[in-house]
Amino acid sequence: DKIPLITLGYGRTDASDGRVFPWVFPLMTNYWSQASAIVRFIAQKEGGLSKLNGRKIVLLYHDSAYGKEPHGILEKESENLGFSLVKIPVPHPGNEQQSQWMRIKKEQPDWVILWGWGVMSGTSIKTAKKIGFPREKMGGNWWSGAEVDTLAAGPSASTGYYAASMNLSGDHFAVVKEIRKYVYETGKGDDESYIGTVLWNRGVVQAMLTAEAVRLAQTKYGATSMTGAQVRWGIENLELTQSKLDSLGFGDMVPPIKVSCENHEGPGLVRFQQWDGVKWVAASDWIVGDKQLVRTMVEESAANYAREKNLTPACLDR
Repeated sequence: DKIPLITLGYGRTDASDGRVFPWVFPLMTNYWSQASAIVRFIAQKEGGLSKLNGRKIVLLYHDSAYGKEPHGILEKESENLGFSLVKIPVPHPGNEQQSQWMRIKKEQPDWVILWGWGVMSGTSIKTAKKIGFPREKMGGNWWSGAEVDTLAAGPSASTGYYAASMNLSGDHFAVVKEIRKYVYETGKGDDESYIGTVLWNRGVVQAMLTAEAVRLAQTKYGATSMTGAQVRWGIENLELTQSKLDSLGFGDMVPPIKVSCENHEGPGLVRFQQWDGVKWVAASDWIVGDKQLVRTMVEESAANYAREKNLTPACLDR
């Protein structure tokens, strides 16, 4: 049996249309929703969506298929909201960006969206400081928003930098405290320095989503080993309310989530954190992008793929 792929940000953006991609679940938000939410966050900082008209935003991106994911949605947002979009690629691995940042200095943008990967992200932040571009005007995506990125750039060089996230960092959550108590304090853990960091918490979230999907599937199919199709049913019917998240010890680390056959993404919410020189601090509430625009693009992209592959889109038996 196929095993459902819970991706948390990986995979095809249009995989949130489960009628065409029944096995892929980009929980809890996909790249297009994230990009649109970044635009909304910038708008909040500028005083509203209308204030983006006439502004200039640079997209500094990893020159790969991953890095090009947000192009279409940001181009649409640019057309709709009236800001100019300048796309600047960074060749892999991204440890040399002097020419890109000289161009950014020439363009004098109001904001830079950093869509980085690996060494590229820390180098971008460090080079921004070098040329004098304010980190308070930089917003990274979630693969440019972990401690490994800000520490690589230099904790002080990263101060003020924003990044999108699908989960909050911090070791104050009840579930993190319990993992520390029952795993690390009993000698079953590894490096404790990662506890509560952005990516560590994200791994805990992914484990929780998988466990809860299996648990739900077992209420329908019985308390035994689940097949891939049965787990898929569990994910497609997963609903975690705030009350449920609280009972699991997650609090506001992640937003409530509801999945369906038509929607493999969930709520599409993004929260922003800011580096204070030592740690990440929540800098916004959960933000949703232009859901209608994203969903329209998802439907179109998935439908085109289905035509190319001669697929008949249809929700599976529930």
